Amino acid sequence: MACSSPFPLLRSLSAIKIASSPQEAMWVFKTTIACSSPTRHDPLISHVVVSLLKACSRLMGLPCPSFFRHLHAHLLKTALHAHVYVGTALLHAYVLSSFSDARRLFDEMPVRNTVTCNTMISGYARQGHLQLARCLFERMPQRDVASWSAMIGAYLDMGVFVEAFQLFRTMILTDEMIKPDQQTLVPLLSCCASRASYILLGKSIHAYSLKSSMEINVQLGTVLIDMYAKSGCLRNAYTVFDEMPEKKVMTWSAMICGLAMHGHGHAAMDLFKEMKEKKVRPNEITFTGVLNACCHAGLVEEGKKSFNVMVEEFALSPSVHHSGCMVELLGKAGLVDEAFDLVEKMKGEPNIVILTSLLASCKMHRRLDVAEMLIGRVLGMADPEVDGGIYTLVSDLYAMAGKWADVESVRVLMDRVRVKKKRGLSLI
Repeated sequence: MACSSPFPLLRSLSAIKIASSPQEAMWVFKTTIACSSPTRHDPLISHVVVSLLKACSRLMGLPCPSFFRHLHAHLLKTALHAHVYVGTALLHAYVLSSFSDARRLFDEMPVRNTVTCNTMISGYARQGHLQLARCLFERMPQRDVASWSAMIGAYLDMGVFVEAFQLFRTMILTDEMIKPDQQTLVPLLSCCASRASYILLGKSIHAYSLKSSMEINVQLGTVLIDMYAKSGCLRNAYTVFDEMPEKKVMTWSAMICGLAMHGHGHAAMDLFKEMKEKKVRPNEITFTGVLNACCHAGLVEEGKKSFNVMVEEFALSPSVHHSGCMVELLGKAGLVDEAFDLVEKMKGEPNIVILTSLLASCKMHRRLDVAEMLIGRVLGMADPEVDGGIYTLVSDLYAMAGKWADVESVRVLMDRVRVKKKRGLSLI
């Protein structure tokens, strides 16, 4: 006998949300259907189906189209697919797993809403179909801020930056009812942060956010700090940082990395100290900035202490970036043996940048004994097309030690592998 109580549906919502696998979520759904026999008009069943689709999309490491097709067939049998929220959730699942199925479903959907179209715009963008995405955007009878953000984001993801900023300008000039939010501005500012020539655009967008009295949340504030720091406008970055009502680890890390980038090692370390005093747990990116700051400022003891704190106090495994900073810091300070020991103890194979940094320190401090243990490894990793400077460095090390036969052998090797000298570049 079917249970007519709504409580199995309510319980299934929670059970699906905490399911550990798509199969478990599907089992809960089938058990719920068998127990309660809901109709498609039941207001709760659509919420259960949407939760199921979201849970399965989240739990699948590699989205499986066959799984969603199986669920889709069940929804067709029960006529639940006709509900616009259910159809949109299924469309999102197909966008992540099988775009051909997503297009077919979108064309067959009897009812669409703005969220449905936004999902399809994002799907077209994932496939690189910008023209189809823009056509759908222009045909939408009603747009919301997510529609504009999705289309702007599509252009940015595909590297069509001019179109993205033009569309943003159109948004703020023509659609008075819809105003950009943080979700709209963050990817635009992130684009400006990665391109020095876009800094004026970034400042204009920041000015717009201030004029619109937009709240500077964590995401927006962090990307503004990153943009200003990368362009050298540290005063502006500090102003944003100080005025943010809420700061998270990524905010602190962006400010510390910005200070380190421009050689303000002591200021970066002071900020790191303040971060710990406020009980904000640092992450790998934070320590990359801290170690970089120590390296630029020559703070050897602070760098060693920070490296140990990262490993022992916060249980973070050193990455290539962390080890590279330490090797450079120790090497520049003349602690070549310590730098070499660190390279030898690295869990992974040190890359050519780390080894070349150590070689340069050997040259600076005339430590040919250590250099000779590295030269073979470095030359074995060097690419003659792009690493011509490494061959010159090795030749200089041999020349410094008076080993002219080895100098000649390196010159012969350069000719044999056709080493190319890297051309100089200018941003002017």
